[in-house]
Amino acid sequence: MLRWDDTPSVSAMRCSRAWVEINLDAVGHNVRQFRQLLKSTTDLMAVVKADAYGHGAVAVARTAIQAGATWLGVATVPEGIELRQAGLQVPILVMGALHHGEEVRALARWQLQPTLVTPKQALVFADALSDACLPLPVHIKLDTGMSRLGFDWQRALEFVEFVDGLPALQVTHLYSHFATADEADQTEMRRQHERFEHAIARLKTHHRLPARLHLANTAATLTDAPNLQYDMVRVGLGLYGLSPAPHLQAVLDLQPALEVKARITHIKKIPAGAGVSYGHRFIAPQPMTIAVVGIGYADGIPRLLSNQLQVLLENRYVQQLGSITMDQLMLDVSDIDGLKEGDIVTLIGRSTAHQITADDWAERLGTISWEILCSFKHRLPRIMARNNSIKLYPAEDSLL
Repeated sequence: MLRWDDTPSVSAMRCSRAWVEINLDAVGHNVRQFRQLLKSTTDLMAVVKADAYGHGAVAVARTAIQAGATWLGVATVPEGIELRQAGLQVPILVMGALHHGEEVRALARWQLQPTLVTPKQALVFADALSDACLPLPVHIKLDTGMSRLGFDWQRALEFVEFVDGLPALQVTHLYSHFATADEADQTEMRRQHERFEHAIARLKTHHRLPARLHLANTAATLTDAPNLQYDMVRVGLGLYGLSPAPHLQAVLDLQPALEVKARITHIKKIPAGAGVSYGHRFIAPQPMTIAVVGIGYADGIPRLLSNQLQVLLENRYVQQLGSITMDQLMLDVSDIDGLKEGDIVTLIGRSTAHQITADDWAERLGTISWEILCSFKHRLPRIMARNNSIKLYPAEDSLL
């Protein structure tokens, strides 16, 4: 996307070695794609926890809101406070469970909305907010089969009545979370949906149904938005341009927003028989030219990709050699002429003819793309690109 000589406003000190590029236009495009699946009255929550899956929470949140997101989702109170301090005013749900009065008071002060999963937790909230002038809006989460956070769906009425009886709290939302929405076999997802519907019906019969409901994550929204959107959907991975499963890739035209790039720092020739990197896990079968690249596992490049990783250089795939080290990795550039120190290597991203995605890495490692996106360390500066302009995130006045 960017070359150093095209970006005079970006600090050479921060970006001379390696960086992550975030295409905010792609984030906005992805939000608009999801909005096409939803009714105009359905809210879209942009899930920006974990620093927006490593993309930069504040910048991504602003872009998502401008494109049509109406809520933000985070995992912790500090994540929510960061968004409020940046001036973002839309409702923010904290999806993690809180158990300390200090956290509860901070949440109320910054007008964040909590997830309640047990009566004990609700009592902590009620005690911490006993002097509050207005009740705090809360989301009741039911466990319909995820076996993670959530109260037993069969006892939903009991829990909602208990929380409704606490003067400091107001139950405004009811939700749950799918465990298998990204699988082609929808049996378990349908079972969870039925349980959620059963809880809704019982609450409605007793006139205790909260005003708003939400259930669908990215995968469920892509699978069956008409029947699963309720009053809001929570879009995480899809916001960043990746599909949660191969069979869902064709539903929307999603654009990956993240690219990882680094510079060649050294080029050298090695003789046949030379070992490359720690442990000599690669031995040169003939004389070779190798390029040293300034990025390694301390930046989030998995060491398990050693001798498996391919990168893009000069619009072609190039093989990585030997063990990936803390700060550097090596490439076989024997067949490429004219390379020089400072040339850019793309580890995740696209060239004119090719593309490498977080899904490619995840498949090789036997993991998921969520983990890959969240793994890039903050030693790698984030460069935000939008409407052909770029800036460091977060901005550092001393470096701009």
